Amino acid sequence: MSRHATNHWRNQRLTAISLLALGPWFLLKLLSLPDLGYATVSSWIAQPTQALLLLLFAWCALWHSAQGVQVVVEDYVGGRLHRPTARLLQAAHWAAALVVAWAIWAIAIGAA
Repeated sequence: MSRHATNHWRNQRLTAISLLALGPWFLLKLLSLPDLGYATVSSWIAQPTQALLLLLFAWCALWHSAQGVQVVVEDYVGGRLHRPTARLLQAAHWAAALVVAWAIWAIAIGAA
């Protein structure tokens, strides 16, 4: 097994384990809020610990998704479309990670 494949396997397992902890945390926190209105959720995200955990949850989910999509592209997209498809999907995951970070930051500092 190549070093790349070993790292990929390990990273996918680490993100899965992280999501096993952060997923239920996220769900339980949302369900414990009195309502899911913008003001309530924004004030919850504005708490530094909650913002950090939410950011970790989102980034772990995106990283896990990127790893899974990479495997699908490697297995099912061949020929000339392989490289552009892989790069496009990787760029989309990076863009989503940046948007998530910006959104959480904007809510946490009260700009949104």
